[in-house]
Amino acid sequence: MATATLQEAVDVLYRIAVTEGKYTSPKRLDGLASLCISELGRRGLRGAVADVDMPGGGRQKNWDVAWELGDKFRLGISLKSLLRNIPGTVPNRVDDMIGEVTNAQMYSPEIVTGYIMIFDSSQDAHSKKHGGSWEELLRRRLGRVTDRRAPSWGMGMIEALLVVSVDFSSGPRIVTGEDEVAPFFDRLVADVCERNPALKGLGV
Repeated sequence: MATATLQEAVDVLYRIAVTEGKYTSPKRLDGLASLCISELGRRGLRGAVADVDMPGGGRQKNWDVAWELGDKFRLGISLKSLLRNIPGTVPNRVDDMIGEVTNAQMYSPEIVTGYIMIFDSSQDAHSKKHGGSWEELLRRRLGRVTDRRAPSWGMGMIEALLVVSVDFSSGPRIVTGEDEVAPFFDRLVADVCERNPALKGLGV
C-alpha cells in the first residue's frame, strides 16, 4: 500500500478505523508507515521497513518503521492514533513512549527515534484539572521529552515528534500537521547521518 502524502495516509486510517469500525486494526496505520518509508527513501535512507522487531535492553519490541545499517538498527519510528477515549488515553501516552524508546536506547544509545501521532480533535475536550484541552496537554508533555541531541543523548527522549491533528467528525480532514512533515523527516535523517559517519560514503 504505497502512500505519497499525509492526506492519503489519513484517508487509510479513516477508512479502516472509522468507516469500517476497526479502531484497533494493525492495518489502520499501514498508510502512514508507507509514507515514512517513502519520505526516508527520498532523503537517502533507502530500505526502511515496516513492522519490525528491534532488540532492546529489556526485551525485543515491535516498531512500526525501522532502518538498519551494518546489521544494526539506526532509526525507529513509532506510529500512534488517538481517536477515542481521549481523556483515558492521553495520560498514559507519554509513559508508554518513554518506556518504548528507553528500551531501544538501552540496547543502542545512539539510535534515532521519532514519533508520529494522529489526534482526532473532534473528540477533544477541556480538562479542568490540567487547565487546557487534552491535545494541548499531550503536546506540552511530549514536547518536554523531544529534541534529543548528542552528546547528552538523554535516555527516554526522542529526536523528533509529529502530532497531526485531524477532524474525523465528517470525513478524513487534516487540521494541522502537514507543514511539519518535511521538518520531521529532515531532522531524523540528519541525526542518523551525524551519528553514522559511514553514510557519507553511501551518498546520503
